[in-house]
Amino acid sequence: MALRPRPSVAARLSILVAGGALAAATVLTAAPAAAADDANNNPPVYKGRVIAKGGLLLRDMPTRGSKVIRSEPYGKVVHIFCKARGQYVHHNDRWYLLTDGTWAWGAAHYIDNIGPAPRWC
Repeated sequence: MALRPRPSVAARLSILVAGGALAAATVLTAAPAAAADDANNNPPVYKGRVIAKGGLLLRDMPTRGSKVIRSEPYGKVVHIFCKARGQYVHHNDRWYLLTDGTWAWGAAHYIDNIGPAPRWC
């Protein structure tokens, strides 16, 4: 059995670096886009349009009796952070947490989604 010559230190280092680069590339390409968004602290953006004819009262909690923080007019496009269950409004218990200026809750019954439905809070 013949002995093979041992690779030089430079050759061994280059193999190690190439293997590490390949492993890193595999991990980066396998990560889903949503995980990349979360890693960068950039949650998805959800939008909706106010469909309440008289405008929509936005509240500090997802209930009709909670304090009114502000209102949005009919037709206004609003930014939605997430959705949660709250008090029923016309057989719908979903409320959206809006992020336009101040954080406030709006009944989902009065907001039409533009694009995908918001994530759960």
